[in-house]
Amino acid sequence: MGKIKVSAVSYTNTLPFLQGIKASQKLLEQIDLSVDVPAECARKVIHHEADLGIIPVAALSKMSEYHIVTDFCIGSDGPVDSVFIFSSKPIEEIESLRLDHQSRTSNGLARILLKHYWKREVSVTMEGVADAYVLIGDRTFGQKETVPYVYDLGEIWKQFTGLPFAYAVWVSNKKLSEDFVHDFNAALKDGVSHPKDVIPGLKAYPNFDYEEYLTAYLDFNLDDDKREAISKYLELYKGLEEIDFKCV
Repeated sequence: MGKIKVSAVSYTNTLPFLQGIKASQKLLEQIDLSVDVPAECARKVIHHEADLGIIPVAALSKMSEYHIVTDFCIGSDGPVDSVFIFSSKPIEEIESLRLDHQSRTSNGLARILLKHYWKREVSVTMEGVADAYVLIGDRTFGQKETVPYVYDLGEIWKQFTGLPFAYAVWVSNKKLSEDFVHDFNAALKDGVSHPKDVIPGLKAYPNFDYEEYLTAYLDFNLDDDKREAISKYLELYKGLEEIDFKCV
């Protein structure tokens, strides 16, 4: 049997998972690993270029068959400190929003919160000038002090629903063997048990603390409340006007 193709995310929030994967020789013998931005992870799994990936939860709506295969996710219970709407004016005054090419989930989350929490109808675009914009991942590090208005979407989701959030989950497009899933889950568990070990050598940013980010903001456990949040998100996501911005 050929190796299982695995797509992981290139952001700092996935480094603890990669740490565990790369430390497991048993697992490495079973996989071909690639590292991509979230949208590309989703595209590869959706189009069967990868068997398993950590993909933005909005991409689940594009899959006819999927299996959430581990006990872990990229999540937060409140602020996440890497998924934002940055704005030149208060959110109550914006008329336009530029979305992020790298993750349909965060774009959907921003649109859901604008519609249901802030009760705002705004125009959305992928290019050009807008009153506000969605930005995610490492590109947000050190940026909060450079923008007049900053909205952490994990924090606002918690205020809106009372739930934590799962931004991305480990998903396969086919049923994988129980032995492999056990080995993969064990590797992830090992990696997230000591997340601070990934910090040495990372690029420093002003007013950004990696240890706080990895241990206080991120929550890697896919518990029942996060599964409920995924279901609620997908239901609300279905209610959004379909816009094809070629972002998976």
